[in-house]
Amino acid sequence: MDPLIEALHHHYGWDGFRPGQRPVVEAILAGQDALAVLPTGGGKSLCYQLPALVRAGLVVVISPLVALMEDQVRQLQKRGIAAACLHAGLDPARRWDVLVRLRDERLSLLYMAPERLQGESTQQLIEDKAAQGKLVALAVDEAHCISAWGHDFRPDYRRLGQVRRLCPDVPVVALSATAAPRVRADIIRLLNLQRPLVQVCSARRNNLHYCMRRRPKDPLPDVLEALRESRGATLIYARTRRSVEHWAGRLQAVDIAASPYHAGLDPEERQQALADFLDQDQPVLVATVAFGMGVDRSDVGLVLHLNLPATAEGYLQESGRAGRDGKPANCLVLFSPGDRTSLGWAMQASGRQCADGGALTQEEQMRLELAQQQLRRIEAVAEGELCREQSLLLAVGELVSPCGRCDRCQETVRSRDWSEQALAVLVALEEENKGVNLRSLSTSLATVNGRREERWGWLTRRLVQEELIRESNDGAQRLYLRASGRRFLRQPWPLHYAA
Repeated sequence: MDPLIEALHHHYGWDGFRPGQRPVVEAILAGQDALAVLPTGGGKSLCYQLPALVRAGLVVVISPLVALMEDQVRQLQKRGIAAACLHAGLDPARRWDVLVRLRDERLSLLYMAPERLQGESTQQLIEDKAAQGKLVALAVDEAHCISAWGHDFRPDYRRLGQVRRLCPDVPVVALSATAAPRVRADIIRLLNLQRPLVQVCSARRNNLHYCMRRRPKDPLPDVLEALRESRGATLIYARTRRSVEHWAGRLQAVDIAASPYHAGLDPEERQQALADFLDQDQPVLVATVAFGMGVDRSDVGLVLHLNLPATAEGYLQESGRAGRDGKPANCLVLFSPGDRTSLGWAMQASGRQCADGGALTQEEQMRLELAQQQLRRIEAVAEGELCREQSLLLAVGELVSPCGRCDRCQETVRSRDWSEQALAVLVALEEENKGVNLRSLSTSLATVNGRREERWGWLTRRLVQEELIRESNDGAQRLYLRASGRRFLRQPWPLHYAA
C-alpha cells in the first residue's frame, strides 16, 4: 500500500488527499521548501501535520492567533496526535508541561506565535532540535500576514525571515488560503524560501452561494430570514466589539441563542463561546472577523457579514468558512455606502496611532493607500452587476467564468444608460482642479439637478470604478478627473448600470 495513503488513513481515517495536498507533503518530506495556497477548507494544516507523523519528528508551526492555535491543538489531541502550543496565556504549570514533553520528544507539533521566535530561548530550542535531526519542518500558517500587500499584514511576521538562519537545512512551508501573485512573491522573498514548490489551487468553491445587498435601516428581519433558510452552524460577522455585543443581544431577545466572540471578552467567556460553536447542533456566533481562522467546523451553513468587508481577499477567506462539508451554503453581505467611509476613517486613525501622532513612514503610507484601493475593489464587487464569485476571484489574480450560483447570476438585472448623468459629474469635476470631496460633490449635484444625493454618490463611485475619476488614497475621498474622463467629456459613450 502507498505509505502516505496508509499514514493518512491511520491518523485521519481518510482514503485520499484533497487537491494540492500531496505535492506539498512530498516536498516537505524531500527537504524542499514549499508555498501552498489552498482554499479555506482545502486542508492546509494536513500538509505540515502528516510529515511530522510520517517522520516521527517535530514540526514547529507559526500561527497568528491564540484561539487558532488552541483549536488546532484540541482537534489534534482528539485524534491522538501529540500537539501543544506555547503562548503568553499559559500558566506556569502548563508551560512547564509543554517544555518537558518537548525535551522528552513526546510532541509531534508545537504551535507558537511569531513574536516568540524573537526570544533567545525559543531560537536555541529550534537550533537544538535541528542539530539533533529531530526538526522535520517549520510551517508558517496564514503566511499572507508577512506581506504589506496582503489583507492582514502583521509586523511580527516580517521577522520570520530569521528562521532560515536558525536552521538552514530544515524545509520551510508557507501556507495561506488566499494570496494574490504579488503577495506570493513577497512570501517567497521575505521568508527566503529556496527553490520552493509553489502549489496554488483555485479558490473557487462550487457549493457557496454569494449574495450582497444594501443593508436596510433595521437589518434584523433580513438576518432572521437568512437564519431560517440556513442549516448547521451560523457565523455572523460585525465590525466592532460593541456591534458584536449589540447583535448577540438582539438575537437573544428573539429567542436565538447567539453567543458573542471578540478579543475584549474574558478568556473563559471566549473559550466557552468557541466550545459552544464547535459542539452545539445549530450554534449562532456573532464575532469580529478575527474569529474563524483554522476553526474546524465543517457544517457552517451561513456566513453573514453585517458590514462591507475590508478586502476581497479577506472576504474570500471569511466566507470560505461556510460549507466545508461540501454541501450548499450561503454567504450574505448586508452593506451600506457609508461602510467604506467609516472603514477609511478607521484606517486613517490606525495609521496615525502607528505613527504616534507623527508623520507616517513611507511603508505605513503605502499600506494605507493599499487599504483604500482594496476597499474600492470590494465596493465594486458589492455594487457591480458582474458575477460575485468571478469578481472576488479576479481580485486575487484568478480568472474564472461566471459561477451561475450567486445573486447576480440568478437575477435579471435591468440596466439603463447613465452617460448623461455621468457628464454632469465630470463637468463638475472639470471646473474644480483641486479635487472635490465625494459628499460635497453629491450634495451640489443634488441641488443643481434635483436628484437624490445618494444616487449621485452611487454614480460617482461607479465612475471611480470605471477609472473615469481618480479618488485620493488618504481616506478623504477627494475626486479628480482622469485623462479617460476628459476623453469621455469630448465624446461620451454609453454607460449601462442597474437602475
